[in-house]
Amino acid sequence: MGGTVTDGAGQHEAGRHGTAGGRPWRNWAGNITFTAGELRRPDSPDALRALVARSGRVRVLGSGHSFNTLAEPGADGVLLSLGALPAEIDVDTAARTVRVGGGVRYAELARRVHEHGLALPNMASLPHISVAGSVATGTHGSGVRNGSLASSVREVELLTADGSTLVIGRDDRRFDGAVTSLGALGVVTALTLDLEPGYEVEQHLFTELPLEGLDFEAVASAAYSVSLFTDWGAPGFRQVWLKRRTDQPLAVFPWATPAAEALHPVPGMPAVNCTEQFGVPGPWHERLPHFRAEFTPSSGEELQSEYLLPRSAAAGMLYAIDGIRETVSRVLQTCEVRTVAADEQWLSPAYGRDTVAVHFTWVADTAAVLPVVREVEAVLEPFSPRPHWGKVFGIPATVVRTRYPRIGDFAELVRELDPAGKFTNAFVRDVLGA
Repeated sequence: MGGTVTDGAGQHEAGRHGTAGGRPWRNWAGNITFTAGELRRPDSPDALRALVARSGRVRVLGSGHSFNTLAEPGADGVLLSLGALPAEIDVDTAARTVRVGGGVRYAELARRVHEHGLALPNMASLPHISVAGSVATGTHGSGVRNGSLASSVREVELLTADGSTLVIGRDDRRFDGAVTSLGALGVVTALTLDLEPGYEVEQHLFTELPLEGLDFEAVASAAYSVSLFTDWGAPGFRQVWLKRRTDQPLAVFPWATPAAEALHPVPGMPAVNCTEQFGVPGPWHERLPHFRAEFTPSSGEELQSEYLLPRSAAAGMLYAIDGIRETVSRVLQTCEVRTVAADEQWLSPAYGRDTVAVHFTWVADTAAVLPVVREVEAVLEPFSPRPHWGKVFGIPATVVRTRYPRIGDFAELVRELDPAGKFTNAFVRDVLGA
């Protein structure tokens, strides 16, 4: 499947790694070279509609933060960036909603929403990733009661193959297939998201949480958002990040020691790029991500994998990885464990089950990383892991399909909205079994 060829970011765009005239375009991490016929960046809705209508095959790049061939359009296709379109962000304070354009990133969206005294319920660790791309791949933050970023979507606006606009809302039978859609239904030109009243968050960091005797449910429920980090150099977690909403009870965390200095999730990296720590309250959008919006979090010198499993399997999953930690640690920068609440979106990795997600930030060495990815997948296999759609993985498409009960409904939706396959590619065809 596409994941074996080798996200959601930073402020890079794939087109900046190459130019027209035959030079390659690469993703953010640089591990994928697209074979697109051309990279196009239309600067108006009319130009976008005309481009989509006349093109034979189209894939949308997003922020370029996928680590596999999800965005690959093929040698005869168009790799489409929405980054030059007007950055539409229309907040309706009475309805507590926001309509956001397809090229907007979370940092821009969050600032505008906050200005209106409103908030999103959650954010991913990076605020630099595009809203539409994150939603399309099932990207998430953390929290036992917090769904993926797609859970906030109430309406999707698509440009279909002939350049016409289709709006799909929650009352449409197709809605749960149209949100996390891998870009296979059309170009997402806008999303409408639910908002809530603004709130503040404070971060409390702890160090050295033992694996032995770990009560995962208690730890994961200790705050609004909880992230556990380890380098797998030894059993247990090197860091725990608790993000507490100040309108909720104070976190009690007796299992580890409060951090004595500011920390970065990757051992040895400076913490200056990270959001404020030590319990200093601040606006939701300046605490829920791990990294500050004004900084590029890294240079892209990494690969990433992530697997989402039933939350009930958390302990078994952790001990399974601990059993191969010497192998994992050799090519690992950091590993993060989070939780995601179940949702109903057909291709969401959290579909139908409360979820634990284990994320690996690997070194930027594909040849060294891929064998370790295969070992990780082998020990996780008993827990029916679903790989993140935008990361490095090797689980065969035939196996991945069995883990999505509504995959047949999604394939039917693709045939309905894009019968000629303008928005599909080899990755999507593998997903669909086509």
